[in-house]
Amino acid sequence: MFKISEIKELIKLLDQTSVHELEIENEGCRIAIRKPGKTEVFNVQTSAAPLTYPAPAPAAAAAPSEAVAPAAEPQPEKKEEQAGLVRIVSPMVGTFYSAPSPESPPYVKVGDKVNEKTVVCILEAMKLMNELEAEVKGEIVEVLATNGQLVEFGQPLFLVKPE
Repeated sequence: MFKISEIKELIKLLDQTSVHELEIENEGCRIAIRKPGKTEVFNVQTSAAPLTYPAPAPAAAAAPSEAVAPAAEPQPEKKEEQAGLVRIVSPMVGTFYSAPSPESPPYVKVGDKVNEKTVVCILEAMKLMNELEAEVKGEIVEVLATNGQLVEFGQPLFLVKPE
């Protein structure tokens, strides 16, 4: 079994190299660490009970005649489907930061044009700051997370009107 301090050290070492992915197996425990990108960042599994991240659930479309119970929070998925918007989702659990520092302006705001390489926010996980790129070309329509908010894997952070 890996100790948390060992995992933190592996993450720190990986961050300082050009290696993008690392997998290690020791005493029946396997750890896979990946740098941010199009896949999840941290994926830890043991041989007895694998830990997996569920894929974000697609929005369920209800027939017009069906009664739908009101939700506690707004349903951005329905708005996206109607407007043809693209979601930028969190690739990990972490803290959302809209700017590189408290004194700096946010990376993006509503109305800003972005491309695939535009940094839209920072996600902090285990004291590591990970820049999140838009991976889509278009215009920011809505910012769904607030500065300093804890976000979950697959949680929508931005809505983008693609070009």
